[in-house]
Amino acid sequence: MHPTTERDSNSAYAPVCSPFEHSATVVRLSACCHGGAKMAVLAYSLGKREINQYFSIKNAKVLSFAAVVLLIAFHSASRYYGGGDTCEWLLSSGRFLGENVWQPYGCMMHKYKSTEAKSCLSHKRVAFIGDSRIRQLFHSYIKIIDPEHREDGIKHENIPFEDRASSLKVDFLWYTEVNNSLKEHLKLWVENMSAKPDVILIGVATWSIKLHGGSSETVLQYRANITLIAPLLEALAEDSEVYWVLQDPVHEELLSESQKMITNEVIDMYNEAAVSALNSSKKNAKARVRFLEATRQAAMETIAQSDDGLHLPEGTRNVGAMVVMNAVCNKVLQPIDGSCCQALPAPSALQKLTAGAFLVCMVGFLVLHVLGHRRQRKTRPPVLPDVESGEEKKKPNSVVVSLNSRGPLLAVCKMGLIMGYFYLCDRGDVFMKEQKFYTHSSFFIPLIYMFVLGIFYNENSKETKLLNREQTDEWKGWMQLVILIYHISGASAFLPVYMHVRVLVAAYLFQTGYGHFSFFWLKGDFGLYRVCQVLFRLNFLVVVLCLVMDRPYQFYYFVPLVTFWFAIVYATMALWPQILQKKANANGIWNLGILMKLLCLLLFICFFAYSQGLFEKVFFVWPISKLFELQGSIHEWWFRWKLDRFAVIHGMVFAFTYLALQKCQLLSEGKGEPLFSTPVSNCLLFISVVSFMTYSIWASSCKNKTECNEMHPYISVVQILAFVLIRNIPGYARSLYSSFFAWFGKISLELFICQYHIWLAADTKGILVLVPGNPSLNIIVSTFIFVCVAHEISLITNDLAQVVIPKENGPLLKRMLALTAFLGALLLLSRDH
Repeated sequence: MHPTTERDSNSAYAPVCSPFEHSATVVRLSACCHGGAKMAVLAYSLGKREINQYFSIKNAKVLSFAAVVLLIAFHSASRYYGGGDTCEWLLSSGRFLGENVWQPYGCMMHKYKSTEAKSCLSHKRVAFIGDSRIRQLFHSYIKIIDPEHREDGIKHENIPFEDRASSLKVDFLWYTEVNNSLKEHLKLWVENMSAKPDVILIGVATWSIKLHGGSSETVLQYRANITLIAPLLEALAEDSEVYWVLQDPVHEELLSESQKMITNEVIDMYNEAAVSALNSSKKNAKARVRFLEATRQAAMETIAQSDDGLHLPEGTRNVGAMVVMNAVCNKVLQPIDGSCCQALPAPSALQKLTAGAFLVCMVGFLVLHVLGHRRQRKTRPPVLPDVESGEEKKKPNSVVVSLNSRGPLLAVCKMGLIMGYFYLCDRGDVFMKEQKFYTHSSFFIPLIYMFVLGIFYNENSKETKLLNREQTDEWKGWMQLVILIYHISGASAFLPVYMHVRVLVAAYLFQTGYGHFSFFWLKGDFGLYRVCQVLFRLNFLVVVLCLVMDRPYQFYYFVPLVTFWFAIVYATMALWPQILQKKANANGIWNLGILMKLLCLLLFICFFAYSQGLFEKVFFVWPISKLFELQGSIHEWWFRWKLDRFAVIHGMVFAFTYLALQKCQLLSEGKGEPLFSTPVSNCLLFISVVSFMTYSIWASSCKNKTECNEMHPYISVVQILAFVLIRNIPGYARSLYSSFFAWFGKISLELFICQYHIWLAADTKGILVLVPGNPSLNIIVSTFIFVCVAHEISLITNDLAQVVIPKENGPLLKRMLALTAFLGALLLLSRDH
């Protein structure tokens, strides 16, 4: 019998395990748990293997190509059969993205400033004709031109506005009904061409409803009256822009007793009468008298906020005024973020030449392919090399030449097709575009999903050194993904996020300094081949995009920045005296020499940073200015350079310090081992966490972007170093890496550049819309295609780099001369352009 406790003696016997049985149970439980953990790990590994097996990048690219073809066909057919007039989209429909932020259907609406409005409307006359609702629209329109404008004037009379500096006149004409008086005024404009306005907005109905009780007979009379003035409006529309403003809904519960007859049902009847009357003439079949319905669409969501139920809230009428300004001015000023009512720009000479070059390459590839196929049919098929032995039987020379020629041509042809997609996305009118709008959820929710995926795809690292290749790829990968989410969500509007993303850009430059310094310090390879390989890989895509998209080199600011700093690191290390680790190991005095070089570099940076005049003189000299200027100014280059001016030298100093500690064997980089001794590691880890959090607290408390940008170059290194130490001090953290992030890190440069045109739109100002009407699905589809394209461009760049940059110095020099002549010709052509 099992012993019992005293507590059990007066009750039913409760068996208790003996110590031996208890230990056996613990062993069985631990074995069970251990087995369960093994099963979980096995299931996790099998799940990842299944995903990777059935969804390879090759399959993804085939799927993305098919999706692009289908989407182009769908959007082309939709525009051809359903109408592709972006002006109609702007005027007729849209939705609110947030409070007072209006998104027209399928295109982007520019937010006009006073100077832009005055420039567009200079020497023009604008007339608003109608009742108090049109008067509201008039005042909102004037406030775009003159933000200090006050809504003064007698209510039931005409109100003039004039800006003498720009010779601009905007008049409000008080007309409550479509009557003979209005007809005579329009007739006067038709007969006197010098007196007619350049833009006319007209809309009346509510007074007719109020005076006549909204009866059906009154609606018929209203239609008849509009029919009478329709020929006059059409005549005016021959040379002027004429807009009929459809009546906005009312909030019936708030209407006064004298306005109760103005119901939404009656308003709809009046709007239908106006549309049918103005569209009845064959002469007006193309609707040259356009209908402004966007304010009506916006008012349906906001009329409940009206003070009296009849007049619109200020935010809604501001939307209407901005819609009108876009309809009038987009075709004049052609803002890049105002795609509504804007015709496609004509291709430049460089764009035509680039398209011709790609077409020639495609024809050449097809010819070589056909000739090679025929020759292979006449001769025996060439024997493929024996992978096991490495031997290869001889092939006919013609076949060898054909195959060798086709490789680079195939890569160029692929690049041509990809560039065609770029052009359609951001220079053509095939796909729609929408504005960005920031919300916390649009940034942080994708961020959480991204990091969950990154943690799911973790692997054991092949090496456990500090900042090993897998870890730096992982670092670049997650930083690039954060930057992509930052851009598409418009998170630059939120200052704390902006400051943290600035640190990520600085961290990328930190890696540039760290990586190139380590390479030159350890290997001492200052050869031309290495330099040309780096420059080609950095700049190939951007140079092609400059030609295809007709944009200056500085527009893709990050590539000029990285290229410049690579040249600076190279010059610092290559100029006399060349100091390498081998030389420093032989004589420790050379360590002081490299530190002196870094000090000179620091002084050089400070000298330029505090001498803006000298900086501008140096970079404003042709042809250097063509590389670094944007819209005729190098201010953008100055801003970008100055903002992260110390990041590269921070990376170089860190690389020198790390390699010195490594050489002195003061680091423990074995698997699972902390980087330093336990007390030192714990102390540094604590300091790093505190520093990391301190910077985040400071960035989150930023109130002024200009002041925070001034501080950024000096303190961004704090969070960068804190992250490096947190990531590398614990041995277990150094032993793992995220293969998901590392995969994206290998194509991070391509992702950063490609986003400009095939993920974002309007040169990053908006969002590309491949799937209209479903923002979530659109992001998924466009992201899938965007990532596949970026990966393919990375492969093409690597393939062409092997062909364009030979290892032999003789051929390399010849190609450099040819490339220099080509780029010089481009600079001359762009100068003329």
